[in-house]
Amino acid sequence: MPHWKWKTFPELTLDELYGLLALRQEVFVVEQRSIYQDADGYDRGSHHLLGTTGTPEAPILAAYLRVLPPGLKYPEVSFGRVVTAPSARRQGQGRVLVEKGLAFIEEHYPRTPIRIGAQDYLRGFYESFGFRAVGDVYDEDGIPHVDMFR
Repeated sequence: MPHWKWKTFPELTLDELYGLLALRQEVFVVEQRSIYQDADGYDRGSHHLLGTTGTPEAPILAAYLRVLPPGLKYPEVSFGRVVTAPSARRQGQGRVLVEKGLAFIEEHYPRTPIRIGAQDYLRGFYESFGFRAVGDVYDEDGIPHVDMFR
């Protein structure tokens, strides 16, 4: 099971920042073959959840997401860059990751609407957390997405 920790951007160590950027690029850019600007300007104002395995001396980033406060990207609170390392998949960590993200949002932004731009193939996954799709499917960086609200 990963060790979970929340950090603001200034609290991230250089190794943690490098690790999360590397994991996001490994999955979203290389594996999913989506050419896009990952460093989108939202990381500095976001809260970052890191799920690490390994030892404290040599942690391995297994799962990650970021929470964007209301007004940073959307009027609503949001979360994104939800990613599990290939080596940590099929262990339920994606569900745990989203549960922890939603708990953080409820604690820090209670009763605030949540908006996400989800990859369309994950629609059912996010619906299991109470999200509903709004609007049509759209292309974002070569991958079908849909806006979802909760």
